[in-house]
Amino acid sequence: MAKEKLECSFCGRNKPETNLLIAGLDAHICDRCIEQAHGIVIEESKDVSNESLSAELTLRKPQQIKAFLDEYIIGQDHTKKVMSVAVYNHYKRLLQKPTEDDIEIQKSNIIMVGQTGTGKTLMAKTIAKMLNVPLAIVDATVLTEAGYVGEDVESLLTKLLQAADYNLENAERGIVFIDEIDKIARKSDNPSITRDVSGEGVQQGLLKLLEGSIVNVPPKGGRKHPDQKFIEVNTENILFIAGGAFDGIERNVSKRLNMAAVGYKTSAKDDDDIDLDNLLQYITPRDLKDFGLIPEIIGRLPVLTHMNPLDKNTLRAILTEPKNAIIKQYQKLFEMDDIELNVTTGALDFIVTKAIEYKLGARGLRSLCEEILTDAMFDLPGGDKKKLSVTKAYAEGKLSKVKLKKLKAVS
Repeated sequence: MAKEKLECSFCGRNKPETNLLIAGLDAHICDRCIEQAHGIVIEESKDVSNESLSAELTLRKPQQIKAFLDEYIIGQDHTKKVMSVAVYNHYKRLLQKPTEDDIEIQKSNIIMVGQTGTGKTLMAKTIAKMLNVPLAIVDATVLTEAGYVGEDVESLLTKLLQAADYNLENAERGIVFIDEIDKIARKSDNPSITRDVSGEGVQQGLLKLLEGSIVNVPPKGGRKHPDQKFIEVNTENILFIAGGAFDGIERNVSKRLNMAAVGYKTSAKDDDDIDLDNLLQYITPRDLKDFGLIPEIIGRLPVLTHMNPLDKNTLRAILTEPKNAIIKQYQKLFEMDDIELNVTTGALDFIVTKAIEYKLGARGLRSLCEEILTDAMFDLPGGDKKKLSVTKAYAEGKLSKVKLKKLKAVS
């Protein structure tokens, strides 16, 4: 009986010509054809992945991004423009196809400087909503250097995984907003015998995340231990946005602008007029370094922008104009109980005046409205009254001096 001749059913090589010949039901395949087929599968899966990414990711042009932000955020035009360009370039980088010139576009992480209540967090939330990507908002104040009480820097990515329902592919193109970044500034330029475990050590730990690397992330958070299972997360395509109030940084800006602490210019030469009420608009990376951020982390947050302080007109507009305006939210709440809410111009101006007087910012507007409307939200549902008109006199009556003092203390 003649010996059966074995050959690859794809390329026709005889078995002696191959290193490995795998038999199937009615065919054979050699190791070379397996390698080629594997390469084809990898390339096809990349194309499918890019197609699905571009289908799920709602990427718009910078002008369209700014127009979307305008619907939800009042003012801050400069920051909106900077954010729109940075976000567009970042996600355009994700969708780019490999080219022959091998030019790799670096990440454009962002750092925002602005007083509390000026809309830093809202900016990040709105961009994530528009792009349809997962967003994790984390507080830098809870982070400590590895091995100390607190959370490791990898916990930032744990929250992003949770926001993406543990879909690794979605998480790896999400946004992480690191709030209170100024609280991990180096406490002093002078070396200390004690470790700055919640300051410079945390900044050093953030470097690998910001730049882009594969990080072992504990899926349920907490501290790392050897027996724990980890999820490998590639931060190469994650957009990091850092925000902080940087209280007192105006002194650094003022000093750099050759001005005295009280705000008067000491230079004799005629410079352009400087807006003393908004020194943050002149902020530079050097000011962040003088405040206590290490140069390495400043370099990994290349896009620097600022939030303007909120004036009376801006606060007034925040109450009524955005798509998700505070008054519109309360009108919707009352509408669910078939109650019509009307707030007069006098009442709106009174709320804004009190917010400025007690320096409550945009968050304070909500606190003031809550104090004014709490009694009505308790009494009216289920009753016969189907219309509520909030006048200045009504608002003044609800905001007693005691309540205002309480609001001031909270702020």
